[in-house]
Amino acid sequence: MSFRIAMVGACPYPVPQGSQALLRETALALAQRGHEVRLVVYGYGIGEDTTGLPIHRCVRIPGARKTTAGPSFAKPPLDLALSITLRRVIRTHGIQVVHAHNYEGLLVALLARARPIVYHAHNALADELPYYFRRAPWAERLGSRLDRVLPRRADHIIAPHQRLADYLVSCGCAGDRISVIAPFLESWPHNCTCVEDEIPPVVYAGNLDAYQNLPFLLRVMDRVCATAPGARLRVISADARRITGAETVSAPDLDTLRAALACDCVFVCPRVSWSGYPIKLVNAMAAGKAIVACSSAAHPLTHGQSGLVVRDNDEDRFAAAVLELLANPEQRRRFGANARAASERFHNPAESARAIEDVYLRVVRAS
Repeated sequence: MSFRIAMVGACPYPVPQGSQALLRETALALAQRGHEVRLVVYGYGIGEDTTGLPIHRCVRIPGARKTTAGPSFAKPPLDLALSITLRRVIRTHGIQVVHAHNYEGLLVALLARARPIVYHAHNALADELPYYFRRAPWAERLGSRLDRVLPRRADHIIAPHQRLADYLVSCGCAGDRISVIAPFLESWPHNCTCVEDEIPPVVYAGNLDAYQNLPFLLRVMDRVCATAPGARLRVISADARRITGAETVSAPDLDTLRAALACDCVFVCPRVSWSGYPIKLVNAMAAGKAIVACSSAAHPLTHGQSGLVVRDNDEDRFAAAVLELLANPEQRRRFGANARAASERFHNPAESARAIEDVYLRVVRAS
């Protein structure tokens, strides 16, 4: 059975960040299985979309140009405009399922009075919201309150990992209305697993927002460079900001990121925010990279097989893990091959799309 789907992202699109990548890959995987998928997004983005999918954009809001995550004064009018666009798309195209990504996508769907709604959770607000307000206690309390109010209003929830699913159940969501489906990516080229004998760069790829824990990474690199003076940090990002002490590679699209990850490196994820699922790790695994990550965000990794997982914010152990991989080309090669195999096994677009189809069938039959 094929479905007519409105895939909602309350975000600029396209933008080379994790949330937009998950939105794009979900839509593509479902379209490739014969479903009619329409993207409903903000009226601006970075560059051109190459999916070929129908895109419905809300009206441009004067002054709305921000492409990074987090609150802004432009968000309320943007989300209201997007809800109007979504209502029009539902009415005009006979939409059967609204697939709402992240909290704002869910809010837009609720404002549009859409049904049924599949809420694709990207995080928990109690975990992530405080990062945008310097860890203010009120932000965590507000996030916790919203976690208890909004997700349960969806007809079904897709969580990227079991820990978030369990948390949503503790917030009052029905366990039988939550499905755990890991993020996925289309296949990467098979020539990304090269390993050289000389010291490769330490690579961070992604946005530069506070929840990524980059000050911790910079302190780690001071320790690494004290032991291995030839070590260097390379930051690959669409964000134009510069990181002192790091080489910067501008990555405005997925092709640029793929080219950057084709070289030998030690990939690092310093993030300790537990509720999300770092798409950067899925990218690095697909590219066959050896990875070091903090435990709270290392959902797809198996310590000692597909990477090295260390205790959150432990500078000594993180630095030691980076140094271990920098010094051992064979270990980088083995971890990279294992990571790529795990990516193909656990982040497979066709398998995940079939699981999402089952969710659609369930909510459509119940509506």
